[in-house]
Amino acid sequence: MLLPCLLAGAAQAAPLTVSVADASGRPLAGAVVAVEIGGAARTAAAGTRAEVVQRQRNFDPGVLVVQTGTLVDFPNQDTVRHHVYSFSPIKTFEIKLYAGRPAAPVLFDRAGVITLGCNIHDQMIAHVVVVDTPLFGRTDAAGRLVLEVPAGEHRLKAWHPDMREGLDLQAQPLRVGTSPVAAAVRLPVQP
Repeated sequence: MLLPCLLAGAAQAAPLTVSVADASGRPLAGAVVAVEIGGAARTAAAGTRAEVVQRQRNFDPGVLVVQTGTLVDFPNQDTVRHHVYSFSPIKTFEIKLYAGRPAAPVLFDRAGVITLGCNIHDQMIAHVVVVDTPLFGRTDAAGRLVLEVPAGEHRLKAWHPDMREGLDLQAQPLRVGTSPVAAAVRLPVQP
């Protein structure tokens, strides 16, 4: 019965344009935006996978956004071994010194921002942002993202890697009708 309800809601979707800026109004490229919708699946379909590759002693992508319940692989394409870890309260794990592809992916089963590092290469930093919604993306160079969002009362969340360590996604209420909607978000980023 849930599928017909979601399909009916999708028929009443409207384009949502989200503009993300810093406190002074400058657009923020690469900001994470997510829209939590009541009744939508909070977790990803079983077997959903993503990856953060290590190449040229960097994580790629530097920010990965996934839905709760996603398995993430950490393939190492460098000629040196890496030791990937997270001590973030949302997800703590270690993949000790390895080359190639680790035997098992890491399950990201709680929403929030996870910071990744490499015990061998201190300059290697990345983030996995886990959201409880299938509606998410990252802003373009102008600080904008467009999503198709069903009509209703929702929560708009946003985050940027230049925010202070430990800050989670910033939330605000969002009301969407059947006409195009615009929303603005200001984030407390550090210079």
